Amino acid sequence: QVQLVESGGGSVQTGGSLTLSCAASGYTFTNKCMGWFRQAPGKEREAVAAITMYTPKVITNYADSVKGRFTISRDNARSTVTLQMNSLKPEDTAVYYCAASTVCTGPEFVIQAYDRWGQGTQVTVSS
Repeated sequence: QVQLVESGGGSVQTGGSLTLSCAASGYTFTNKCMGWFRQAPGKEREAVAAITMYTPKVITNYADSVKGRFTISRDNARSTVTLQMNSLKPEDTAVYYCAASTVCTGPEFVIQAYDRWGQGTQVTVSS
């Protein structure tokens, strides 16, 4: 059983920064990819960033809306994934979820490929 626990959400003003962390526990070596998704009120859950795990080369993927502002990184030894969010905008306001996939072949954005999810952490950006 793998559990994912997010931390680091909060409230900031436009232009501010936040760092989200996701700690995995259990059989973490089965997590081939990990990603961050977000869901705003009344909207569908969308992918933000994803990263391969336990691979010699780090491969990442970003949604167009966050490219250049967000950075995803991994610490395989600690089974953690971090999302550094800079230049935050009000439209970044959402519940952010950490997810892990045991079947992905790359840092994909297909939600159905992710079979492990955290509880979510709220990010609020005020103008």
